Amino acid sequence: MIDPNNFIRCLEKNDISFFTGVPDSLLKGFCQAIDKKKNHISSINEGSAVGLGVGYYLAKKKIPLIYLQNSGLGNIVNPILSLANKKVFKIPLFFLIGWRGEKSKNYIKKDEPQHIYQGIVTEKLLKILQIKYRILSKNSNYIKLIKDLKKISLKNQCLVALLVRKNTFKNLSKTKEKNIKKKFLLREKILEIILKKIPDKTNIISTTGFLSRELMIVKKEVKKKINPFYCVGGMGHAISIANGIAAIKRKKKILCLDGDGAALMHLGAMAYSGKNKNLIHILINNGVHDSVGSQKIAGEKLNFAITAEGMGYKNIFVCKNKNEIIKSINSAFKKKDSVFIEIKSQFGHRKNLPRPEDSLINLKKKFINHLKQ
Repeated sequence: MIDPNNFIRCLEKNDISFFTGVPDSLLKGFCQAIDKKKNHISSINEGSAVGLGVGYYLAKKKIPLIYLQNSGLGNIVNPILSLANKKVFKIPLFFLIGWRGEKSKNYIKKDEPQHIYQGIVTEKLLKILQIKYRILSKNSNYIKLIKDLKKISLKNQCLVALLVRKNTFKNLSKTKEKNIKKKFLLREKILEIILKKIPDKTNIISTTGFLSRELMIVKKEVKKKINPFYCVGGMGHAISIANGIAAIKRKKKILCLDGDGAALMHLGAMAYSGKNKNLIHILINNGVHDSVGSQKIAGEKLNFAITAEGMGYKNIFVCKNKNEIIKSINSAFKKKDSVFIEIKSQFGHRKNLPRPEDSLINLKKKFINHLKQ
């Protein structure tokens, strides 16, 4: 496997020394190493990372590196086609893309449903976007690949990428770091408190990542009669899905369980959710991208409560302990206007979190039937 520190040194030797992007589990070791760099900006979403990269190139006339999971390709389509494309501003960019759901002629990796089709179409998307790419695996000569792609990008002022297979980068051993949020509850405990207090048959939409997987566990343990819609993909869109439901089912309370990194990815959606009187938006804030290596989020110091107020939420709570959570939940279901609850959380999770046992199609059907009740 490739040592990410050596990989980064090779990039720097090729005068690629500015890094931005969104963390990915396949790039975990790389993201751990890059997190220590001063010339690294963790972006709120992949499209924004392209903007940062374009800005860097305009300022330095040097190629930036933009890292992402292939699920983030959708977020980069507009800035790629309308800014960086050779028919527009002709901006050279170097992408490092984690290849979830890879399925090629001689190489098949089992993956989750939300990644499978994305993996199948990844190479087609890169070709459509006119991104010249090479595949990077644990045995690749990355020194030559980086050098060749850099040369192509500079010569043609074009977009290039390394498409990264699973188990390519070594994971770095975690440094012992003081957990500044250790006084807060873990997310799983917070979910347990929430589920015990909400009414039976509450309609829940939960965000992508570990939160939904923990919700599956807690639901069983507290024996709650709910059938949530688990957003296993589409990071940042849980609140928009909740908005769409709340706008139609106005006589029902709709509860969105969100994460800080996910909420930041498409923060503008809150401008609409603040207007939905039957919406309860709970944001669990642990300051990191927990499911891909606990890298700090771009807006770790953002005051979500003030943001929510500016977005039009009528009732806002900030919770730091069990009693405050219970009080806010009890109050939220009595309010007749939009509610935003930020719950401060410690990062971390139990090992080997389960994934959905049922098919996603069946889970969808159960949620729809639950919504009718």
